[in-house]
Amino acid sequence: MVRREIVCDGCFQNVELHAKNMCYKCYKRQYKPRTIICKSCKRTRPHHSFGLCAGCNTRLNHYDKVKTYNVKKYYGITMEKFMEFTKICLSCGFKKIVDLHHLDGNRKNSDPSNLIGLCPNCHKMMHTYKYHKIIVERLKKKVFDVSHLHPTNFVKN
Repeated sequence: MVRREIVCDGCFQNVELHAKNMCYKCYKRQYKPRTIICKSCKRTRPHHSFGLCAGCNTRLNHYDKVKTYNVKKYYGITMEKFMEFTKICLSCGFKKIVDLHHLDGNRKNSDPSNLIGLCPNCHKMMHTYKYHKIIVERLKKKVFDVSHLHPTNFVKN
């Protein structure tokens, strides 16, 4: 590939051509993305792609890929297994937001018998010394095996 050098219209230096007779720095300085009304959030924002602003584009088009990657990286399980474990909080029955909890306290142990779904409130209670026994009793009542439960990572309250 042949490099084309020009005198930049912006900084008047002899540089490699980027676009519109300017170097890369000058072109980026003067470039303003088109402003649109985002299809999703209805706010006036710089256009990113698909008629969306950058934040909505990431949320709508890339969130699932990122979530799948993170589940595989941090838990070592597939997204389908993660969704199965996080359908409902096994302690209180909450269904909207459910976290994954390791019963033995070892994040690397992704054995299905070691994983349970807990809502953020119950998950925080599980890691708090003051409320730990309440959650354990709830799990025992639901005939859940808590024999290998390890009381680690307590938060002082």
